[in-house]
Amino acid sequence: MTVEKMEIDTLVVGAGQAGVAMSEHLSNQGVPHLVLERNRIAEAWRTQRWDSLVANGPAWHDRFPGLEFDDLDPDAFAPKERVAAYFEAYAKKINAPIRTGVEVKSVERNSDRPGFTIETSKGVIEANRVVAATGPFQTPVIPPIAPDDETLTQIHSAEYRNPQQLPKGAVLVVGAGSSGVQIADELQRAGKQVYLSVGPHDRPPRAYRNRDFCWWLGVLGEWDVEARQPGTEHVTIAVSGAHGGHTVDFRGLANQGMTLVGRTQSFDDGVVTFESDLADNLARGDENYLLLLDAADAYVARNGLDLPEEPEARHILPDPECVTHPLLELDLAKAGVTSIVWATGFAVDYRWLNVNAFDKNGKPQHQRGVSSEPGVYFVGLPWLSRRGSSFIWGVWHDAKHIADHIATQRKYLAYHDASQRQAEDDRKDRPDGTSPYSQVQNVSTMGVS
Repeated sequence: MTVEKMEIDTLVVGAGQAGVAMSEHLSNQGVPHLVLERNRIAEAWRTQRWDSLVANGPAWHDRFPGLEFDDLDPDAFAPKERVAAYFEAYAKKINAPIRTGVEVKSVERNSDRPGFTIETSKGVIEANRVVAATGPFQTPVIPPIAPDDETLTQIHSAEYRNPQQLPKGAVLVVGAGSSGVQIADELQRAGKQVYLSVGPHDRPPRAYRNRDFCWWLGVLGEWDVEARQPGTEHVTIAVSGAHGGHTVDFRGLANQGMTLVGRTQSFDDGVVTFESDLADNLARGDENYLLLLDAADAYVARNGLDLPEEPEARHILPDPECVTHPLLELDLAKAGVTSIVWATGFAVDYRWLNVNAFDKNGKPQHQRGVSSEPGVYFVGLPWLSRRGSSFIWGVWHDAKHIADHIATQRKYLAYHDASQRQAEDDRKDRPDGTSPYSQVQNVSTMGVS
């Protein structure tokens, strides 16, 4: 892409799943647009994931409506490379106007005319609207309690690739959401002694009565829940598609040799302190698990479905020793801990977006992706419109809503009053055939190569 100065109706920043979905819906609405990606399409799936990662939802579910994973069993979990290839293929299928290797440096609202001025690594773009589709996995977060200790190897889950990456010795994994529990399991399978710090979490069954939990959340209407319950803002979800998919069982991991501990509280002179909340956190996860089984059973009975009963799913293992007598302190050196993996999530980074669309904490202010700054939109964020927004198919539906909003705004702006319509009629015979009220230009005429 070579640009000195370019104009476009809508600029989409980011070509992951959110940007690709956005492009499809904008095209369907006839909105001229351009998608910029500083790396490659679906880059996060390539370089911010560990080697063995697979999608957390089955192939029949974790996809866009217009393309299937035709080389996978519908109930299989796609490897990360296959997910990245899927979005490349989808972008090609819809002929998405994506330009890779272009970084957006800044977005500023114009003060004397509509729209925004966008500085990129390849030049300047003028756009009427900007869609931030950079997703939630922008800046890995390691909490300030992390010890300043050169003898420890400390990495974020975004940097973790495989067990061979870590030095010999035991590992402390902090965070037991989907990433933390899968990494801890992989490290233990590789023969490492693992300490897993477990905080509040939801723990749905991978499958129940021959249906994946994604199916159950769908028929039970749980994907459409529009807001988190109060007090659950920091509750993670522990679910895994690894090894063909299985229900996460923390007690089972402990029975295999993993040591469970409560939330990590502090480090002091080589000693880590844990909160005494491990049993409560496991009990809360069990409650979430059993509530979904109850809801599923009620749905089966109410609808007379012929799905096999699964009473063994309600069997909860006894609490292991590390739960009944939890560790509250651990001397890392004496325990042989040489590594810490921080599976502590990500923060968004919108420093390039210099508009009035954020609260005092820097979080986007929006209603279903339509921001408080007219002309600026967000897509690809968790809970953007509902619980399902975190999943691939949920991103696709969120993008449709935003594209519809953009199309509606364009219709309003295309309105001409009586005097303007008369002026249009008077200019029909202009030699160049142009109109002073043309609102949109096509990307193909704007210097893209």
